[in-house]
Amino acid sequence: MTKNIGVIDRGTRAAIGIALIAWALLGGPAWAWFGLLPLLTAGFSFCPAYSLLRIHT
Repeated sequence: MTKNIGVIDRGTRAAIGIALIAWALLGGPAWAWFGLLPLLTAGFSFCPAYSLLRIHT
């Protein structure tokens, strides 16, 4: 698994993921738990969708 997410993209994904998870913990909608996805992709610096579309940021 090669990294395909750059520094700015990684930071943005992490911030959005943390914000969505915090919202879910504070009583937000159940779909806010999807914040785990951008947080995981930021943690691994790999996005499967980017891989399919051959995007590297």
